Amino acid sequence: MVSTPQPIAFLLAASTTDRWLSEMLDDSFAGVHSLGWFDWVVLVPYFAALAILSIYGLHRFEMLRAYFKAKPKMPREAPERWDELPRVTIQLPMYNERYVVERLLEETVKMDYPRHLLQIQVLDDSTDDTHPFTEALCARYRAMGHPVDYIHRTNRHGYKAGALEEGTRVATGEFLAIFDADFLPPADFLQKTIHFFKDPKVGMVQTRWAHINRHYNLLTEVQAMLLDAHFVIEHPARFGHGLFFNFNGTAGILRKEMIQDAGGWQHDTLTEDSDLSYRAQLKGWQFVYLPHVECPSELPVDTYGFQVQQQRWSKGLTQCAKKLLELILRADLPWRVKLEAFCHLTPNISYPLMILVSALMLPVMICRFYMGWLEMLLIDLPLIIASFWSISLFYVVAQRELFPDNWKRSIALLPLLMAAGVALTVSNTKAVMEALLGVQSAFARTPKFNISGSQKIRLDKVKYRRKSGWLPYIELAVGTYFLGMVYYAISTLNVLSVPFLLLFVCGYYWAGITTLREEWQGKLKFEKARQLEASTRA
Repeated sequence: MVSTPQPIAFLLAASTTDRWLSEMLDDSFAGVHSLGWFDWVVLVPYFAALAILSIYGLHRFEMLRAYFKAKPKMPREAPERWDELPRVTIQLPMYNERYVVERLLEETVKMDYPRHLLQIQVLDDSTDDTHPFTEALCARYRAMGHPVDYIHRTNRHGYKAGALEEGTRVATGEFLAIFDADFLPPADFLQKTIHFFKDPKVGMVQTRWAHINRHYNLLTEVQAMLLDAHFVIEHPARFGHGLFFNFNGTAGILRKEMIQDAGGWQHDTLTEDSDLSYRAQLKGWQFVYLPHVECPSELPVDTYGFQVQQQRWSKGLTQCAKKLLELILRADLPWRVKLEAFCHLTPNISYPLMILVSALMLPVMICRFYMGWLEMLLIDLPLIIASFWSISLFYVVAQRELFPDNWKRSIALLPLLMAAGVALTVSNTKAVMEALLGVQSAFARTPKFNISGSQKIRLDKVKYRRKSGWLPYIELAVGTYFLGMVYYAISTLNVLSVPFLLLFVCGYYWAGITTLREEWQGKLKFEKARQLEASTRA
C-alpha cells in the first residue's frame, strides 16, 4: 500500500480570493461588512477544514526537511553479510492476472540465488482461465528444474492477506519476498536485500518502485510523480529518523518470524501490508528502506483503474488508523514517532474535508464579497503557502532527486497533478466514510495488461475492465457546480479565483468524461474482439 498525498488543498483557499477590482473602486467596503449568523455558520467550518488541510501541507514541509537530513544516511550495502545464505521463499499472490503472469514467472525464475535455497510460491486465487494457464505454466517451469510450487484456492477468503497467510504456512524459507503480479523482480533483488537480515532485529526490507509504462499517457506520468514522492521523499525521511514506515505490499522481503510474532497476516483491512507493518514495529522489529534498489512495475493506464487503486489504499489506510491508532498512542514510544504515525495513517481524512469545503465554497464567496486585502493577507495567504508551496516543492524536489538531468517537465505537469487530486475526491471520500462507518467491501483488483512504454491495449485484453457505475456522473455534476462558481466569480469581478476554480472544473470533468469514454471504447473493443473470435471459429 502507498499513501498518496492530497495535492489540492491550496486550491480551496485560493479560489475564494477577494474582488480586487471592487477594492480598487471602493476601499470603504473593506473590513466594514458585519458578519451575521449565516456568515459564521458557513465560514467557521470552511476555515476549520482548511486549517486541518493546511496542517497536512505543513507536514509535507517537514518531510522535505527530514529527507535532506536523512539522505546521507541511506544504506547501500548491509553492514554484515551471511557466510551461508538462508532459505528464501518468493511469494507471487495473484487473482485473474492472465496477461502478466507469464511475464512475472519469466522474471522470477531468473533470480540470482542458489536453487536449493529457493522456493517460488504462486498463490493463485483466480476464477477465470488464469487458473489452468498458470498451473500449466508452473508445471513447465518445474520440469525445467525451477523450484515452483502452485497453490490455488477455491475461495478468496481474506483476499491477498488470506493467500499470503496460506502460503506462509507451507513456506520453507526463513524469509519471504513478495511481488505483485504487475511487478518485474530484478535478478539481483535477493543479493541486494538478504544480507540486511544478518541483523536479527531487522524484520523487513523495502525497495523502491519504478514504472515501466511511465510515459504511456499523461495519467501514468502523474501517477508516477505521486508515487515517486512517496518512495523518494517520505520513506527515506521516516526510515532515516527512526520513524515507523510501512511495507508496501510488494517489492519487499520479510522475516517469517516477524510475521508470526506480529500476529500474522490479518484481513480486517484492505491494506494488510500497512496493518502488519505497524503491528510489527510496535513489537520492536526494525524496517530497512533501500531507495537505490529499483523494482519495475506497471501503472494503471485508465482513469477508473487509477481511482479503484487509490480508493482501496484510502479505505485500507483509514481502516488501519481506526484499528491501530489507540495502540500506537498508548505505546511506550517517543512523541515524535506517535505524531508521525498519526500523520501517516490519517491523511485521507482530507478527502471528506475537501468535499465539505467544495460544498461551502460558493456561499463563502458570497459571504466574503466585501472582505478586503488585509483579511486575505492574514487568512488566505498562510493557507496558500502551507498548501501550494508544500505541494510544489514536495513533488518537484522528488523528481529532481530522481531525475537530476530531466526534472523540469514535472513543473509543467503540476496542474495535471492537481487535477488528478481533484479526480480522486469523490471516490476516496466514499472509501474513507465506509472505513469510518465499518462498511466492509471486497478487495478490488486493478487490471494489468502487460503494457510497457506507450504500447496500446490489445483487443483481447479488454475483458478485465470494470464498470464505474454512478461515479463519473457524480463527478460531472460536481464539475458543473464548480462551473457555476466560475460564472459567479466572473460576474462579481472575483477574477483571481477563476484559474483555481477552472482546475476543479477540469479535474472533475476529466475524471467523469475519461471514465465514460474509456468504458465506451472498452465496450466497442470487446464487441470487436468477440466478433473476431466468432469469425475465426467459423
